[in-house]
Amino acid sequence: MAERLAIDGGTPVITEPIPSGMHGPSVIDDREINAVTEVLRSGKLFRFVENSNVAAFEQEATARLGVNHALMVNSGTSAIICALTGCGIGPGDEVIIPGYTYIATAAAVVGVGAIPVIAEIDESLGMDVADVAQKITPHTKAILPVHMQGVPCRLEEIVSLARAHDLKVIEDSCQCVGGRYKGKYTGTWGDAGAWSLNYYKVISCGEGGLVFTDDYDVYELAAFASDPAMPMWMSDKEWANQPFSRQCYRPSEILGAMARIQLSKLEDILGHTRRLKKAFLSELADDPKGYIRQHVDDPDGECGISAAIIVQDDQLAKKYAEALKAEGLGAGTAYNQGFPDRHIYCYWDSILKKQSAHPSGYPWNDPAYKGNVEYSPDMCPNTLSILGRALRFGFNVNMQEDHARLMAAVINKVDAALG
Repeated sequence: MAERLAIDGGTPVITEPIPSGMHGPSVIDDREINAVTEVLRSGKLFRFVENSNVAAFEQEATARLGVNHALMVNSGTSAIICALTGCGIGPGDEVIIPGYTYIATAAAVVGVGAIPVIAEIDESLGMDVADVAQKITPHTKAILPVHMQGVPCRLEEIVSLARAHDLKVIEDSCQCVGGRYKGKYTGTWGDAGAWSLNYYKVISCGEGGLVFTDDYDVYELAAFASDPAMPMWMSDKEWANQPFSRQCYRPSEILGAMARIQLSKLEDILGHTRRLKKAFLSELADDPKGYIRQHVDDPDGECGISAAIIVQDDQLAKKYAEALKAEGLGAGTAYNQGFPDRHIYCYWDSILKKQSAHPSGYPWNDPAYKGNVEYSPDMCPNTLSILGRALRFGFNVNMQEDHARLMAAVINKVDAALG
């Protein structure tokens, strides 16, 4: 007999709030404060200085990722823009992206003058590979998979599909910093990868980004895209490619100094969050009645910062959310009629309406573009269906394993009663 739910007058499972917090920002201590203070006291805030913190961060990130080249920029969006530029993506090109990602992914594609093509997601909450295959046209030049909320997407299948069609792969690993997929870091499977160091990410310097690659030409072109004066600051260097001028995404030494300390804490952060998620999953019922778990290709490699269940239908999902809240566990479906989540394509107004900063309607009306992409809020029904039934739960460094087990106990109780 199912235990009486709190929403029906029973006793809640969680009686004290689960600790809240972030990842990188929650572990800031005197090391970051001292590093930033040292930069401020030196007065050397520009990245092109002797013993640059930004350059050191790039080298340390390169060593950790096992790649040949890394470039720090001022945001994750900037990192994607530079990666796309480095891979030769521009006007006339189509880039396939998932319908579940922050609007910045689509904006970065528009930022290089290319056209975002929106594909469905599946129960991994990442790209549906079969739908991506259907969206490839003669104008497609790249696939941009996104590893959402610390969980790698079906990366091996996506890369295989891209290689079969001679397409570039630029990985948006902004929400999966430090995540691995079958032994390799996310972002290192394709032609280039991108990290975000935003406040909400695994490690943070407030705002910042990193683009990384094994290909020197990709790196050099990304570097030109990051700083129109790069050839001037490094006038003694011999360039393999012709320099060009674009916008500026250059970071400061303050960001570099903080990023270095945060990078040194990455494995401690992920070690903790992975233990939390394992505790959560170990307590979760093996045979739930009303939902399935989010598909995860590589459970050992994911960041452990989130978990999701996908309920059988949207009405039942709403009942689950209400019952979970009464038990002390806040949760809501990713897609609903409330908050317009900019991680869901149907709320990307500027993309769906093809709004441009210029009267020409660039990039959709660029003469170089010979395709015809149309958007509508209901163009990816499977994505909206999944997100309308998906309940997501987050884990942070302020939590302990007992908190994660309590979260699972709440889900078990609700599922036994409502499933």
